[in-house]
Amino acid sequence: MFHGRRETPEERADRRWSELMQEIRVAQTGVQILFGFLLTVVFAPRFTELSDTDRTIYVVTVSLAAAATGALIGPVSFHRIVAGRRLKPETVVWASRLTFVGLVLLLATLTSALLLVLRVATDDTFVPWLVTGLVAWYLLCWYVLPLWVRRRYTDRREPGS
Repeated sequence: MFHGRRETPEERADRRWSELMQEIRVAQTGVQILFGFLLTVVFAPRFTELSDTDRTIYVVTVSLAAAATGALIGPVSFHRIVAGRRLKPETVVWASRLTFVGLVLLLATLTSALLLVLRVATDDTFVPWLVTGLVAWYLLCWYVLPLWVRRRYTDRREPGS
């Protein structure tokens, strides 16, 4: 019985590149909207009322969002610079790595943004617990479940796709 696709290494690289670009579009949109919003916060009248701690959290959040944006846009630049050099399989590997880093940075950005917003909006005694619960949810959705499915359903005799 045949498992997998009948494709050349070049076809496989093209398919994986297309899949990766679709995934990046989703993450890029989210991080760019969040980043754009964060850039406007400093101009809000209430920003001057933030405590030093909240301002520090804000600076960390903006920095993380900028780093996530860079990592998630990086594959596009990477592809553009190496296009036509017959490096598609290598490009897919490096773009995938940048995307993974971008997702980790996005997780850190969301964590930091939630911490800041919830500290400002509520009584901050329960905020760390709430943020911890939300981060656990992100970890479950983004990493734990996919890794569990990968481990449970991957045929160990077949190479990964």
